[in-house]
Amino acid sequence: MPPRTEAARRGDSTVELPAEPTQAQRFGKARTAQSTALLEDYAELIADLLATGGEARPTDIARRLGVSHATAIKTIARLKREGLATARPYRGVFLTEAGETLAARVKARHRLVVDLLRAVGVPAEAAEQDAEGIEHHVSDATLQAFSRFLKAQR
Repeated sequence: MPPRTEAARRGDSTVELPAEPTQAQRFGKARTAQSTALLEDYAELIADLLATGGEARPTDIARRLGVSHATAIKTIARLKREGLATARPYRGVFLTEAGETLAARVKARHRLVVDLLRAVGVPAEAAEQDAEGIEHHVSDATLQAFSRFLKAQR
């Protein structure tokens, strides 16, 4: 006997699965977002460290992201392969022009998501934490809708 879905337990028999290509596209979008989220977080943090302290050392990056030094080094190497960062021995990590563009886009997206969450009553710290996940998974269309909503509230 197949397991009952939540919809079936509620007595809702009208729930239908989307077409396979549609569902595959939705899951594919989520996988892509997860893959790029890490690079986006690193680029955003490196930009912030460079702006506030003039340098972004792998040790500082690892501590601030709560990962091991080895993990930070591995991801920095990926940033370099993707053309988003450069590193100089004993000088830390620097963003390329493409890395700076990515960091600026991620920072703006983060602020927009935080602002929306705050506008609907989410406490500041919860909004900051939740935005860290949401910001990587929303489409441009959704971000535009967030922006329109916030402008209408002002």
